Amino acid sequence: MDSIIFSGRGAKAAAFSLSAALLAIATPAQAQTGAAAPPPVAAMPVPGDLELAKLIWSTITAIDHANQSGNYSVLRDISSPAFQIANDPSRLAQIFASLRDNRVDLSNSLLLAPVYNGAPQVGQGNVLRVRGSFGLRPTAVAFDFEFQWYNGKWRLFGVAISPMPLATQQPAAGPEVPDTRRRGNQ
Repeated sequence: MDSIIFSGRGAKAAAFSLSAALLAIATPAQAQTGAAAPPPVAAMPVPGDLELAKLIWSTITAIDHANQSGNYSVLRDISSPAFQIANDPSRLAQIFASLRDNRVDLSNSLLLAPVYNGAPQVGQGNVLRVRGSFGLRPTAVAFDFEFQWYNGKWRLFGVAISPMPLATQQPAAGPEVPDTRRRGNQ
C-alpha cells in the first residue's frame, strides 16, 4: 500500500518559536504598565459538511490533474506556504509516482461522498485534519489530508492517498491510513 504524507511542520515550529520569543519579550513590558494580556487566539472551527467535501474533492482533483499532466506546479501553488517550501514540483512528481505508475484514477472519487474515519479536527496552528475514504470498486481510495488556514481560506498542508482493495475498507469507521509522515525536509 502506498502512503505518503508530507507537510511543512518545520516552518510551523519555527513560527511558533518566534511567536513564543516575541511573547516573552512583550510580557515584561505589559507587567510594568499593568495592561491585561490579550485573549488567546481561538482555533478555527471545523468547516461544515459541504465545505469539507469541497476541500477534499478539490484536492483529489488537483492531484489527479497533476498526475495526468505530469505538472505539479499548480498543486504546489494552491497549497500553504509551508507545503510550498517543503515540496518543489519535481519532489511532488516523485512522491506521487506510484499512483501515476499504477494508473490510479482519482477522478472517480468525485462521484461519491467521502466516508470519514473519525471526526475532522482543527489542531495546533489551525491545521485541519481530515481522514477517510471513497468506496470505489474494485479499489477504494483512502486519504489523510491536512489543511492550514492561510489568508482567509484552507490550503493544503499535508497529504496521503492510498489505494486499497475494497474488502479492507471499513464502511462504518473508514480505513486507517498508516501514519508514515514525512515532514519538511525529511
